[in-house]
Amino acid sequence: MPLHSRPRARVVDRRPRPARTVFLAFAAAALVGTLLLLHPAATPTPGGATGMEALFTAVSALCVTGLIVVDTPVHWSGFGQAVILALIQVGGFGVMTFASVVGIAVIRKLSLRSRLTAATEVKSFGIEDIRTLVISVVRISLAIEAAAAVVLTLRFALAYDEPWGSALWLGVFHAVSAFNNAGFALYSDSLMPFADDPVVLLTVSAALVLGGVGFPVLMQLGRHLGTPRLWSMNTRIVVAATPLLLVLGTLYITALEWNNPETLGGMSPPLRILNGFTMSAQTRTAGFNTIDTGAMDPATWLGMDLLMFIGGGPAGTAGGIKVTTFAVLFFLMLAELRGAGAVTVFGKRLSRAVHRQAITVIVLAVGLVAASTLLLMVLTDFSLDEILFEVVSAFATVGLSTGITADLPAGAQLVLIALMFIGRLGPITAAAALALRPRQILYDLPKERPIIG
Repeated sequence: MPLHSRPRARVVDRRPRPARTVFLAFAAAALVGTLLLLHPAATPTPGGATGMEALFTAVSALCVTGLIVVDTPVHWSGFGQAVILALIQVGGFGVMTFASVVGIAVIRKLSLRSRLTAATEVKSFGIEDIRTLVISVVRISLAIEAAAAVVLTLRFALAYDEPWGSALWLGVFHAVSAFNNAGFALYSDSLMPFADDPVVLLTVSAALVLGGVGFPVLMQLGRHLGTPRLWSMNTRIVVAATPLLLVLGTLYITALEWNNPETLGGMSPPLRILNGFTMSAQTRTAGFNTIDTGAMDPATWLGMDLLMFIGGGPAGTAGGIKVTTFAVLFFLMLAELRGAGAVTVFGKRLSRAVHRQAITVIVLAVGLVAASTLLLMVLTDFSLDEILFEVVSAFATVGLSTGITADLPAGAQLVLIALMFIGRLGPITAAAALALRPRQILYDLPKERPIIG
């Protein structure tokens, strides 16, 4: 055979695939959580949980969502609730970040593959100091959770006459659930019993907002709180967008529900504002509710859909497309309307790669939400506004519900499980994990421009 006609040896790409590793780690953790919740000890009554109940709850807890198909304090025993709490904490840390913590504690060092995976998990821009980053994530998480747990424990014990042991468990559970934006509660009607308690509501809201802004922002603010000129573009966007969205959400929800007797209408004006703010904060992807979400006006649902879809800051416990993605798209649109040659944000020019990434995230997210909504409309008889709210809540890992999740058929619940899983990983990470292999293009094609608009 001539030399030039010999078949080339197939080159197998054995480089680390961090996205796939994270994907598989989340899947493995969800499987372990499901098996633990299937154990008879996880429920207080004989018979245990069904496979769907265990799977849905495990994924919801691991993906820090909070959607439920069974009543958490009634259906699950102390062991089952402890499993849920552990899944929330692991999901909040990030499975691979949590594995990195264990690796640091056991072998005191990280392999290159572990560094790459942890960098993917926390959306880090480099791998040089992942060990320090992971330790900082753990310290920040535990510090905020501990502070919130102390306040809540004291409040439950002193104001509600809970025994100290019970108050401590309630305080720890809700503090961890709040900071990790999980939305699981040990009360059958979530935080509705505390709708008139500013201590509980503001403590939970503060914890979830801090968890939702993202660890990079928290770490940078910790170092340079008084010197904004040293903040990165990411920090500036999150610090500017988070209070803006909280205020706009508060005004929107409070205004539309002000006279609704089933939600805010029966409260005093100060409590209406407090609960409007709390519900706005929940759309940062926390999922607790202080008023009956199912009784809200459909117009309120639509506004909350948008807030949930945007979500919180990147590399934190929040979901959604992230406020940075939304901001990039806004400034991209603004630059196009002005006819500017480059997109600038806070005096810095955005890379074109960031443009493409933001557009990719929004297109994938909108497509996923639209396809899932259509599928649930085929599978169920619920209205479009109810289904859309549930789909966005699952994708954005929020956990707020109009009350239809438990009544959905198994097929529809599987759709929500997939949405929670993809929403926690992020559309790009999930797509990269499922891709067959990376392709490197070694050539450019001729340019041509279609007519747009």
